[in-house]
Amino acid sequence: MKVLFTGASSFTGAWFVQALADAGAEVVTTFTRGASDYEGLRAERVRRATAACRPVFHCSFGSDAFLGLLRAEQGWDLLCHHGADVTDYKSPDFDVYAALGNNCRNVVEVLDAFQKSGGNRIVLTGSVFEPDEGRGGDDLQAFSPYGLSKGLTYQVFRYRAHERGLRLGKFVIPNPFGPLEEPRFTTYLARTWLERRPAAVNTPDYVRDNIHVTLLAAAYAQFARRLGDRPGSEALHPSGYVETQGGFAQRFASALRERLGLPCELELREQTDFGEPLERFNFDPAAELVEGWCEGVAWDRLASYYEEAFGRSAG
Repeated sequence: MKVLFTGASSFTGAWFVQALADAGAEVVTTFTRGASDYEGLRAERVRRATAACRPVFHCSFGSDAFLGLLRAEQGWDLLCHHGADVTDYKSPDFDVYAALGNNCRNVVEVLDAFQKSGGNRIVLTGSVFEPDEGRGGDDLQAFSPYGLSKGLTYQVFRYRAHERGLRLGKFVIPNPFGPLEEPRFTTYLARTWLERRPAAVNTPDYVRDNIHVTLLAAAYAQFARRLGDRPGSEALHPSGYVETQGGFAQRFASALRERLGLPCELELREQTDFGEPLERFNFDPAAELVEGWCEGVAWDRLASYYEEAFGRSAG
């Protein structure tokens, strides 16, 4: 299987490329910048991804370079569009229309070139925070302008793929965590505990879907391999731990406590901010879909990663 993949410098993207390569795919990965232009965590992701694929730098989705790559080679089997415009994605002023334009730049020309080369299957990455995705309350509204841009991107791809009789698969991501993640919730917890301080959870009542990134990546590779080739669309909503953020934090503390030999103290504060939907989660249990994945090994590797990344405080 010959795969053209976008977005490998992201947290999940780097793991997806590795999983596809481990499954036997020939992966060609495009990067919007040059190899030396990435720094920090993103540079490490690029390094790991390029070890498992053939990289093409300075090649953003829909650009002349991207179209040239599609047209220069034959035998493409799968187009995996994982990349997306995430500039200031947490901001309420996130530019939905600019993001939609970047995510879908020259999409007609891209799909025509892909189809002409022999390709007929596409995997588009979605998010549980899009409108009408996952399960939960609030009529499944978009979490944010960024979530709205992702939902609109899917509708554009769905329409254009249907026009051409292509197969479109949507892989919907919940809340992944694991090595090489951005400094978010789980990173905060681990770093705080390794500094021998108690960690606090300010929003323990939200019900979310946290999933090991290695399990998510294995599910992605399996979804890509098994995607049908008949015209139409299908989706997978891989799910991990569906529980309150307070419950997940306690699970996380228990797993790291026994592996790091630290107290991993936790304070669940009274939640006062309910600016997001109370519940949003996926519904396809990923551990039941993927053979050979070991939960205990995933926790072991995560604990080792945190210990190496943050060390131990003598305090």
